[in-house]
Amino acid sequence: MLHSALYRTESRGAHAREDYPERDDANWLKHTLAWLDEAGRLRLGDRPVHLNPLSNEVSAFPPAERVY
Repeated sequence: MLHSALYRTESRGAHAREDYPERDDANWLKHTLAWLDEAGRLRLGDRPVHLNPLSNEVSAFPPAERVY
C-alpha cells in the first residue's frame, strides 16, 4: 500500500498525502494496480475507472470529492 500511495501524486481516500493535498481527476481518475513477482519485485500500473454502469437499471453519476 505504501508504494501505491507514493505512486499517486494526489490525495484521494486512503492515499491522502500532505505533499499533494488536492485531488487530481485530470491525471489520476484511475485505479492503482500492483504486481509482485516470484523474486519479490514490485511493479505498479493503473487502469481507467469505468464511469458508466454496466446496466441500464441505475444512472451514472460523476465522480466527486468526499466532503463531510
